[in-house]
Amino acid sequence: MISEEELERFRQEGVLLRVIRDIDPANDIKGIVVAWDDREVLIRKRNRRLVKLSRGYIYQPFSDARPETSELLERL
Repeated sequence: MISEEELERFRQEGVLLRVIRDIDPANDIKGIVVAWDDREVLIRKRNRRLVKLSRGYIYQPFSDARPETSELLERL
């Protein structure tokens, strides 16, 4: 689960994130952090739509390389 400190840093810096929900890269969400609570994170996509996602997903800067499938299987 992503920490409060990481979410706050991503929000303040306006970092474009990749949210990895499963093994298929087509299901990744790209956007910036808007708000969060104990269970969910609100992400604003480039088309301005808001998506509410679980904090249990993998959140990483979009500029970072997407992890390999074997690594994702361990983390998800």
